[in-house]
Amino acid sequence: MTSFKDIFKSSFLENVTAVSLPDMAIALALSFCLGLFIYFVYKKTYSGVMFSRTFGGSLVAMTMITTMVILAVTSNVVLSLGMVGALSIVRFRTAIKEPMDIAFLFWAIAAGIVLAAGMIPLAIVGSIVIGILMIVFCNRKTIEKPFIAVVTCQDGEAEKRVSEYLTRQVNKAIVKSKSAQQGSIELSYELSLKSDDTSFITVLSEMEGVSSAVLVSYNGDYMG
Repeated sequence: MTSFKDIFKSSFLENVTAVSLPDMAIALALSFCLGLFIYFVYKKTYSGVMFSRTFGGSLVAMTMITTMVILAVTSNVVLSLGMVGALSIVRFRTAIKEPMDIAFLFWAIAAGIVLAAGMIPLAIVGSIVIGILMIVFCNRKTIEKPFIAVVTCQDGEAEKRVSEYLTRQVNKAIVKSKSAQQGSIELSYELSLKSDDTSFITVLSEMEGVSSAVLVSYNGDYMG
């Protein structure tokens, strides 16, 4: 018969001291700092349309959670086997919109694993080197930001006037697509502007034979 004393001899209570409080405090504090650094680099190098603060915050949480899990795994071999089985059933359904977001997720997980394994210099120096490379290469602008102009005109004569006008107003105007139907021609131009002044698109919309003109900044990848 199990006595009250036997309950307190449970291996569950013996695992309380498996990881000391100073080790936990140092590991979680360092993982929090590394997570903030990863979040700073993510914010600095973000080039998408809408910046997500929740994803940036999840990078900090991911680093700390990974550190906590690895600390538990390294303190108990039996627990590590159970942890592998438990994590194998986890499925992530959230779609990753930006390819670079995957790199930041792996960076946060790797930093947490290396830090919890006791390789503090590798975690810190490696994160600093990766952060510098991210900032240098992701923020490098080798070309001007391209724009897309969508112009709807009525006939071929109006199309010719639009093409001549854009050639004079911008550095480069390339027709990317053309859609024609009865009484309407829709043209998509890739533009390279001379300056930040976009008043030419207003003048273009008021030209004879032009129904509408829309200018859109293109934020995707571009090959010159």
